[in-house]
Amino acid sequence: MKNTSNFKIIITLEAASDVETASDWYELQVKGLGKRFYKEIKLHLKLLKTLPFGFHVRYSDIRCVTVKNFPFLIHYRIIEETKIISVIAVFHTSQNPDI
Repeated sequence: MKNTSNFKIIITLEAASDVETASDWYELQVKGLGKRFYKEIKLHLKLLKTLPFGFHVRYSDIRCVTVKNFPFLIHYRIIEETKIISVIAVFHTSQNPDI
């Protein structure tokens, strides 16, 4: 098993925007739901930090983790040389992954 204790998570501006947009949308639907979505994302990012290799490669070198209770995938890339987990997108499962 690979040593994953020293990995750092970097969230791209695009991924941060994805989370903000979705969170705002959920908050408009039901008060407090946007905060729940944001909290789930944070929990899943913690999980990624402890188990970066625990999720399947879906596209080339991009791995995905499903967000519990929400139809979203966190797309990320592992850069082993620099011990970085780069979160590149967080988007709804009905969206085209080629975006």
